Amino acid sequence: MKLSFFSDYALRILMFGALKGDVFQLDEVSKAYGISHHHLAKVVQELSKLGYLETRRGRGGGVRLARSADTIRIGKLVRETENQPAIVECFDAATNTCPISSNCQLKGALARAMTAFYDTLDENTLQELVASPQRARMIKILLPKGA
Repeated sequence: MKLSFFSDYALRILMFGALKGDVFQLDEVSKAYGISHHHLAKVVQELSKLGYLETRRGRGGGVRLARSADTIRIGKLVRETENQPAIVECFDAATNTCPISSNCQLKGALARAMTAFYDTLDENTLQELVASPQRARMIKILLPKGA
């Protein structure tokens, strides 16, 4: 299982917001992670639609978490941001051409693995990802003095 860049960036933006604990600018995130402002803007727009972020334009505007970091489940977020094709052809009935799919045990094994993957991620909240002993180090790396 490989996460898309979109999901990766979504997680990074939300972690940044949780660490910042206040309104932030997209340029801050872009600079902190070395990611294109344009790519991040697309992710922020989607996270806003999904209810994870609030955005405000104009003077005093910016981005901030729309809800508490302890209510954001990582598995749910990844499910909502992943838009990848099925990991194997037989997962999509519309395009499946595999002649053994109705007799194959691989499909079930992969489905169980995916379920276990998301269930494991669901055990974690955004708050838990940024409340670790490494929190101070992450802040030092991502949030320069005065930010």
